[in-house]
Amino acid sequence: MSSLIKKDDKYRRWIEDVSKRFRQGQLKAAVKVNDEMLRFYYSVGRDISLMIKDAKYGSGFYKAVSSDLMETFPDVHSFSVTNLKYMRYFFELYNGLLEDFSKNQNRQQVADDFGNDVIFNIPWGHQMILISKCKNNPEKALFYVKKTIENNWSRAVLLNFLDTNLYERQGKAVTNFSKTLPATESDLAQEMTKDPYNFDFLTIREKHDEKELKDALMDNITKFLLLYEPLVYTNFSGETPHIYSISS
Repeated sequence: MSSLIKKDDKYRRWIEDVSKRFRQGQLKAAVKVNDEMLRFYYSVGRDISLMIKDAKYGSGFYKAVSSDLMETFPDVHSFSVTNLKYMRYFFELYNGLLEDFSKNQNRQQVADDFGNDVIFNIPWGHQMILISKCKNNPEKALFYVKKTIENNWSRAVLLNFLDTNLYERQGKAVTNFSKTLPATESDLAQEMTKDPYNFDFLTIREKHDEKELKDALMDNITKFLLLYEPLVYTNFSGETPHIYSISS
């Protein structure tokens, strides 16, 4: 019976369709988690940016914040001193888009892009590269965000095009952009669905027990079902992302 089913064209097409929907569900779930995580990082970066200007906070500010947050969330590794600095510069980089409207020839287009939240649609590892390479140049960063989504660039490819000065060669005008999901089989999609930062944000320990995994899945499935979107988790990849240096 099994061999007969596998030879049936209709059945095989259905399996292919289910597989495609499964991958699309994974990607949608990963994009949603990534979106929420980057919004959270942006808000923390805003808070830090405002607090760091207060003269009463000394040079040990980042270390104290990191220690307190890691004590509160012992299973989360994203509150390192380095990552907290990236959160601050993440906010300061893109917040400049709003502050510089009066100087921008494409004011409405930049406003539309920012309103569409494209900056939250690429993995945090990509943003860390842009923060390091596009400091004080939000339009350049936005240009590469859009190119990344349009062309499904991995971190390595993004870094390569940054090194070739693509932004300077193609011109500084912000072009029209249609926001789309990454292609399901692309490098960008693979990095999105296997991003260790996303799993860290969900606070599922690498050595989780069955009950913890079940509870975490059920909690998040309920939340996403309320938004009429599927939720599917991939296995934790264990990949350690490269940290790019950034000044304090």
